[in-house]
Amino acid sequence: MYYLLRNKITLVLFFLLSLPFASSAQELQLNLLEHDDKPFHFGINVGANRSHYNFTHHSLFLQQDSIMGIESINSTGINLSWLVNLRLNQHFSLRTYPLSLVFTEKAFQYSLSKPNPVYGEDSSMIKKIQGITLAFPVQIKFTSDRIANLKVYMMAGGKIEYDLAANKAKKNAEQQIKLNSFDYGLEAGIGFHIYFPVFVLSPELKIGYGLNNLHRRDAELKYSNVVDKINSRTITLSLTVE
Repeated sequence: MYYLLRNKITLVLFFLLSLPFASSAQELQLNLLEHDDKPFHFGINVGANRSHYNFTHHSLFLQQDSIMGIESINSTGINLSWLVNLRLNQHFSLRTYPLSLVFTEKAFQYSLSKPNPVYGEDSSMIKKIQGITLAFPVQIKFTSDRIANLKVYMMAGGKIEYDLAANKAKKNAEQQIKLNSFDYGLEAGIGFHIYFPVFVLSPELKIGYGLNNLHRRDAELKYSNVVDKINSRTITLSLTVE
């Protein structure tokens, strides 16, 4: 599955990067020569993410015999953002996403030794956690010199996030894992600016590393008391049009 996904991503990036150089028989036309001299750039960003929770077991996990194993499951979501980029100098810019929505559905899989059919339990139980996150990242971007209609850039920064859907969907307390709505973390990534006659297209790959412990552990809840810390991890592939 991951091999096929990696091949698809490689093909898409190769196709996008080859577009500005497709006409090798003719003299290459340089597009949007004055674009990078503007103090502000604005864009629309759309992306897909793969996310999961990194977690640690609580000491109670080894003391009980009901839950035999816990695994965090990767899931796919989407990102929708509005980009604002402030040019600092020829190579550095400061950018943010004042309006950024991240839709995810992370999950934990539990292996039970004594499932209770009265509560609809099986030997393997999946607990899904849906999220609609309002994110506010701030990043420093370093951009290379322009080569024809292509630039390469790297970026790094921090982010704060607020989950609008935290614990809203679950009504039965025994069946949920309680999470904090607020998170903060670090981001880093690499991307390309591809200059077309009327717009700039920027494919980007970045990783997100949550630092806040999201778990509101409840000793009375079966699926929560065996887990200690929970942190978010995300990989995002996106396209920005400026």
